[in-house]
Amino acid sequence: MDPSAESVPPEDRHRLRMQRKKSVIDARIAEATMDKGLLLVLTGPGKGKSSSAFGMVARALGHGMRVGVVQFIKGVQSTGEEAFFRRFPEVEYYVMGEGFTWETQDRERDVRAAKRAWETACRMLQDLELQLVVLDELNLVLKYSYLKLEVVLRDLNTRPPMQHVIVTGRSARAELIEAADTVTEMRAVKHAFGAGIRAQKGIEL
Repeated sequence: MDPSAESVPPEDRHRLRMQRKKSVIDARIAEATMDKGLLLVLTGPGKGKSSSAFGMVARALGHGMRVGVVQFIKGVQSTGEEAFFRRFPEVEYYVMGEGFTWETQDRERDVRAAKRAWETACRMLQDLELQLVVLDELNLVLKYSYLKLEVVLRDLNTRPPMQHVIVTGRSARAELIEAADTVTEMRAVKHAFGAGIRAQKGIEL
């Protein structure tokens, strides 16, 4: 029977399509048998990169996991995620930046801040007890060459085998994208800021 035939009732066509879809998905799930620590890269000009990362922090905490967070650029203005996740003893949270690069206007100062932040990140990347590490805005640090890309890739590649790492920020380097297991690019369709609306608590802050 051709499920697309006009003679087949719509509810039957839908059921047959979903049966075929389920068989394909079930087969793919059955083939996925490996466990490993993932490197995830969240990039692109759209909103939601850090928000997605902190959603996974909440998910990890729900599973009783220990989490480390290093924020590389943000630092001047307090955020809701920082205020919230600092309440959890399972989370090590470090805000290591001194604000966005157009605020500091001092490359050497930014480089020093990035190197201090990476020292903290490296300690986390060697900690067997941390099951998830978030490196927020690391992509911008790499874009401006505040850290050596080869050093960052080396340290990421030598972390504990089951440790997950999330890297956020615009303009992810091609080499990091290549090294990652999962890459998501946020696309900007529309943003309230373009209409003159400032950052709102609970949304951007």
